[in-house]
Parts: sequence; C-alpha cells; structure tokens
Amino acid sequence: MREVIVIGGGLAGAAMATHLAQAGRDVVLLERSAGPHDKVCGEFLSFEAQEELTRLGIDLRGLGAAPIDTVAVRRGRSCHETLLGFEALSLSRRILDEALLGRAVQAGAEVLRGARATTAARDGTGWAVGMDGGAALRGRHLVLATGKHDLRGWQRPPGRQPDLIGLKMYWRMLGGRVLSGRVELHLFPGGYAGIEMVEGGRANLCLVVREAAFAALGRRWDALLEHLLQSCPGLASLLAGAAPCEEKPLAVARIPYGLVQERSDGPWRLGDQAAVIPSFTGEGMSIALHSARLAATCLADGQGPEAFQRRLATDLRQQVGRSTLASKALVAPLSQALAGRLLTPTLLRWVLHGTRIPDRARGTLADRAA
Repeated sequence: MREVIVIGGGLAGAAMATHLAQAGRDVVLLERSAGPHDKVCGEFLSFEAQEELTRLGIDLRGLGAAPIDTVAVRRGRSCHETLLGFEALSLSRRILDEALLGRAVQAGAEVLRGARATTAARDGTGWAVGMDGGAALRGRHLVLATGKHDLRGWQRPPGRQPDLIGLKMYWRMLGGRVLSGRVELHLFPGGYAGIEMVEGGRANLCLVVREAAFAALGRRWDALLEHLLQSCPGLASLLAGAAPCEEKPLAVARIPYGLVQERSDGPWRLGDQAAVIPSFTGEGMSIALHSARLAATCLADGQGPEAFQRRLATDLRQQVGRSTLASKALVAPLSQALAGRLLTPTLLRWVLHGTRIPDRARGTLADRAA
C-alpha cells in the first residue's frame, strides 16, 4: 500500500507531490496525459503564485515567462487601467506544468504518465484507485487534484455561478510589443475576455461566456469570435494582423465558479477541486499552489483531510465570495455598463487586492513550514 496517491498532475497535484517527496513521504502521482499539453487557463502568475513556485525551485524567468505590471479593463471604447503594484508573470501551462512535474520526480515522487484514474473508492482504512487497462493502486491517503474535471463518482456541487463556458486560444502577435507588460480584460455582452502575452511571442486569449449567450450564437466559435471582436474594438485592434495558433479553441463547460469545499467528503481536494475562483482575478494558480502546501503541511502534522478542508475554506471563502459577486456583475448588461463608467483606478486596485489570498493565511503557513 502506498502512503499517498495523487490523481492529477497539474499545479496542485505536482506541487503537493513535490512537497511530500521533499519531506521523505511515499507518494505516487497519476497524470492522464502522456506529455506536455495546453489547458483552459488565463496563465496569470501573481506574486503569491511566484513565491510558491520559487519555493519549489521553479525558475519562471528562465522558462521564458512574460512580465506584466499593468492591468486594463475595457468596455466598448472606454478603458480604465492601473499598475498592479507588483510584477506578475505569464507562462503557458504546457511549459509550467511540465517543469513542476519534473521537480516532483527530482524530489523523489513516482510520476506515472498516461495513467488515467477511472475509479476511487474506500478500501478498509485506505483507498483503492482503478485505472485504464485494469491496473489498480491502494493507498492510505487519496488526493484529488484533477482541476476543472471531476473524477467519476466524485463530482463537485455546481457552485454559485455555474452557467459559464471557458474557452482559450493562442494568437501569434505580429505587434506583440503593443501588449507588452499588460493584461487586458475586455467586457462583451454575455461574458468577458482576458488577453496577455506568454512566452514565444504568443498571446493567450482566454474568455468566459454565459451558456445562454453562446447558445444564441449557435454554439459556434467563429460566431462568438466575431461577436467578441465587434463588441470590443480594443481587442479587435490588438488582434488585427495576428494569427491564431490553432484552428479551434480549447473549451470547458459547467465550471463551478464560487465553489468552496467547506467540509471533506473523504479525499484531500486541492486546487479547483477545493475552490473555484472566477477567472478575472488571476488567482486560480495561486490558490492551487497554496492548497498544495497547506495540505502537505497538514498531512505532515498528522491532521486529516477534514481539518485541511476547513482550514483552506477559512483562507479562501471571503475572496472567492467577493470575486464571484464581481464576476456575476461582469457578465450582466446593466452592471457591465456601470463598470465601464465607474471602474476608476482606485476601485480597480481595491478589486485586485480584495480577491487575493490574505497575507495572514500565507504568512501563518510560511511560519509553520519554516
């Protein structure tokens, strides 16, 4: 029997496997992809996320991460922008996830690639995990770090804003310097889109749209893109002459925005399996990494998943709640119009800092880990 089985090799799963292996724990990680791949993600790394990754030995700038110091919110032809107050970075998940999985292996974790978990069930005092091909593992602790996708039989509740579809596409920017150092949020009828540079002269266009709005467009990407560019002249100007890097975007539906797991249902739930913060905050990766370190700390202290889940919910519920209210406003016509007029730099800075993991939570965890 293994000590810890981690299902999912994204940031949360790979980070926890690394923390545990560094502490000498027996851990095996199952990652269904056989190699590098892209994900629906805004790829914004706040200073909290950078601190967590630096602690894990990841050299973000060495991997080619693009710096960001300014955020702009646009609706129609109106634009409000402000300095972030810190230097953010942006790096594709294709690069970042592979780097972190490599760190897990270096630390001594066993990482199984192309291993898709299909079932998970209690087995006496531990857990039994079934995989494609009939293979199985048994472990004392089970960690669910499957991101936005649920393991069969372990679905999350719908969250407070479950009617959004997420889509993502990279663009080759011929005039990338126009976007250099900036992340822009573009409001359009039915949703909002974020765009920022990543490594290699590409821009990440990541957006959410209400299911009803997408259905009204025939559920067609070309119709949605035309709607987006017609509604957002600033974005249309940025993408003029740019070339999409793929024929179709990546997509994910039924994202349970606003979810915070208040109690444990048995496994240790990390990242988006524990809390799903709206995309515009740029805090999803920070939450994933914070949850991984907190879980590893709780496990090392002899605490179980119930204590961990309650502690994580205390760290996150206010920020997730505030940002979900803001996200609902960002996709509603009247409040979108008000945001276009009232979102001053001062208010924008307040929103940015009001949706971050509180310093007390990060500081207390750092003190305990020291």
